[in-house]
Amino acid sequence: MWQIVNCKNGISSYEVHRALGITQKTAWFLDHRIRLALTMGTFNKLSGHIEADETYIGGEARNMHKEKRERRITGTGGKDKAAVLGILERGGKVLTKVVDNTRKKTLQNEVRQHVLAGSAIFTDALKSYEGLDEFQHEVIDHAVEYVDGEIHTNGHESFRSLLKRRLKGTYVSVEPFHLFRYLHEQAFRFNNRRMTDADRLDIAVRRIVGKRVTYEQLTGKEETASARPTIN
Repeated sequence: MWQIVNCKNGISSYEVHRALGITQKTAWFLDHRIRLALTMGTFNKLSGHIEADETYIGGEARNMHKEKRERRITGTGGKDKAAVLGILERGGKVLTKVVDNTRKKTLQNEVRQHVLAGSAIFTDALKSYEGLDEFQHEVIDHAVEYVDGEIHTNGHESFRSLLKRRLKGTYVSVEPFHLFRYLHEQAFRFNNRRMTDADRLDIAVRRIVGKRVTYEQLTGKEETASARPTIN
């Protein structure tokens, strides 16, 4: 737990396997149980200056063998990838969640659920964000510029860059079924970044209570509500 919550680059199951002298399979199971414990649960809505942005996470075609690429890549853009929405409170916490799609209803429902009405919210020019009338909504068109005074999504893009770097560099291969737990892990470290290593570990240990996932659930043989919390 110390390594997972305090290592900025994350730690793979192979590193845990070598450090503890257990099998890689056991280390993988252990890592996911700890990631489940890092789930935030319920919290107050974000407020103030908010950045919302979406992205797609999945394997890059240029890194795949030709046969695998032809089998898995059946379109362009985000097709066959997982859609992820991130909402960041400047100077505060970040929420990140796997969503079914990036359509207006999906993204706006998430924003309204997690952001206090009246807050200033900054997004890119994606049409799905149009209609957030209960917020002070400002848009930055990345086809023109990336910053216009305080109107930008650079804070979330920085977090997202770190997230993708960890997924590609440390974990290498992450199945979509397990992606949400890796999001929990990265968000936990970010949201508690100002704490000492000991305090960060203390919070993680306290979150173990009442959370359990079995190997069958992790491998898809048995999926229950406890295996995939709805709150990130």
